[in-house]
Amino acid sequence: MKNDLLLTNALLVLGKEVIRGHLRVQDGVITEIGQGGSAVAGAIDLGGDYLLPGLVEVHTDNLERHVMPRPKVIFPMLGAVMAHDAEIASVGITTVLDAIGVGDPYGDGFRARDQSALLDVLDQMQAAGVLKADHLIHVRCELPAPNARELFEPFAEHPRLRLISLMDHTPGQRQWTNLDHAKTYYTGKKGWSDAVWEREVALAPQRQAEHAEPNRAWFADFARRHSVALATHDDTTIAHVDEARALGAGMSEFPTTLAAAQHAHRLGLCTVAGAPNVLRGGSHSGNVSALDLARAGVLDALSSDYVPSSLLQSAWLLRRDAGFSLPEALAVVSRRPALACGLADRGEIGLGLRGDLVRVREVVGQPVVCEVFVRGRRVA
Repeated sequence: MKNDLLLTNALLVLGKEVIRGHLRVQDGVITEIGQGGSAVAGAIDLGGDYLLPGLVEVHTDNLERHVMPRPKVIFPMLGAVMAHDAEIASVGITTVLDAIGVGDPYGDGFRARDQSALLDVLDQMQAAGVLKADHLIHVRCELPAPNARELFEPFAEHPRLRLISLMDHTPGQRQWTNLDHAKTYYTGKKGWSDAVWEREVALAPQRQAEHAEPNRAWFADFARRHSVALATHDDTTIAHVDEARALGAGMSEFPTTLAAAQHAHRLGLCTVAGAPNVLRGGSHSGNVSALDLARAGVLDALSSDYVPSSLLQSAWLLRRDAGFSLPEALAVVSRRPALACGLADRGEIGLGLRGDLVRVREVVGQPVVCEVFVRGRRVA
């Protein structure tokens, strides 16, 4: 039979338990899960390693890092996607929503550029059969930017579009409520002088008033009409979360306070925090700790954000430091983010689901990826 994969002698991390057993994938779909080993000829012995569901990444800026590896240095899209795809697959991510930022209020950044070349590259690589992970698109819309809608247009009708998030990085609110943290970021990463910082802070309220509200309404309406998942970004207050719910958002990405995360969780929004936050023990922006959200029972999903390897590592830390079982921890980086984006066919080891699998060996208490399979095909 085509694409017949049989794995045996593995610790299978299922939805609610871990069992020592075997698993079969046929034509890309899991068709058999059983206790104990399998004596069928051709079975691959995993030697007692863990077998996990493929990780699902809903928000990563990693592609941007490969497209622009140095400030103002733009790398060809094909090479950037090849490097990004290989890196993503190597750490166990089998489905990735490449986060594309559209709109730059300051007009001179990477997100002020047309990035639609990505779509052709992904389609061509898929047609050639060389993509390792399954790539979808998450468009991050910077609401105060006058060019956000224009830069979004090439992605609007593409079948890879899976998620739209609404962002407003105006200094003094949401992620940047603490202006000292904001100044450190903008003067450090963007190289702004103190004078430029002061000028931009003064102009921010005008930009927000002129563009943010019209863009927010337009993108939310687009998501509703086209059945695209919608997320809000950096919710800080109860009012932010209520606004997200009213807009039709199903996800609250990186809530900056415990109160916002609790309210989002109560309302049924999927709360997404950063895996680097888990590894670092806190937010680089001075916001709420993801581990505190986990301990409070309001962490639904994690994103690797800017460090792909952090996604799997964070699941192990949820088990060690937040009292999660291994199946509960893996759901945070696989099944829950998948469902939040309408991807019900993956994110868990179960009959009839995609054969997206990760073989992991624990070394010094940490997970190390040994093999990765997408639809039963070994890709890393």
